Amino acid sequence: MLWEWRLGKSVYVRYRTDHPARTFAYCCERNAAASFYGVCRLNVGIPIKKIEVIPPPLQNHLLASLPETELERWLPQLEPIDLALGQVLYESGATMPYVYFPTTAIVSLLYVLEDGASAEIAVVGFEGLVGISIFMGGGSTPSRAVVQSAGSGYRMRADVMKEEFARSGPVVHLLLRYTQALITQMAQTAVCNRHHSLDQQLCRWLLLSLDRLQGDQLVMTQELIANMLGVRREGVTEAALKLQKAGFISYARGHINVLDRAGLEGRTCECYEVVKKEYDRLLPPRTAR
Repeated sequence: MLWEWRLGKSVYVRYRTDHPARTFAYCCERNAAASFYGVCRLNVGIPIKKIEVIPPPLQNHLLASLPETELERWLPQLEPIDLALGQVLYESGATMPYVYFPTTAIVSLLYVLEDGASAEIAVVGFEGLVGISIFMGGGSTPSRAVVQSAGSGYRMRADVMKEEFARSGPVVHLLLRYTQALITQMAQTAVCNRHHSLDQQLCRWLLLSLDRLQGDQLVMTQELIANMLGVRREGVTEAALKLQKAGFISYARGHINVLDRAGLEGRTCECYEVVKKEYDRLLPPRTAR
């Protein structure tokens, strides 16, 4: 068994099968009698084998916040996916075939100018999803989505997401509240980049990234951070050295270890707290399920 969780009287378990019709299947155990669910129905006699551990869908905050009825309907539509560092999930103006739900990965939403310069407008991790334009009706966006920190996640086909949004009900309210929180992050990022020092921007960026990771370490080069913040690499180097001398972080070969989170919170501007409070206000609290 790779992982499981209980939903009512059911226990869901993820396995891998050699059956050519379906790579992954959900095993729903009821009264010790197992049946398999997926795009197609599999027979119990099909050989099953375990693979590497995959973080469960409920590690994503939005998926974990779904009512049980909607969650049962969504589960067979979620495809596990590895998200590699630097992987582009969608380009500016391109039609989005999927919506992504990160579990352990972090995705940056970037605006790229004609000369190739870029700046991050928002960061998405296990608290949300990538691809709001799919259910908002646009189908595409002028921004670009790039994996900032490698990890895992799930994706759902765009047509399925549109159908779910059209059902209205609690799913719509949840997705709209998340969209409002994401818009707040975008607006606050614009204000921060215009009015606050690079030291403060770096602290905000580190804290937002930490909130979406398990642990206190980020794997990130200074060049990549500079691209995210839309500044020169030399500026990031100077700001990182200041934080390191203050004892807030240690940095070596692309690995950033946060040693004093409280120090970062005291050094950053109000933008981090504004964004955090809005996410906490609009999204349901994380609870075990």
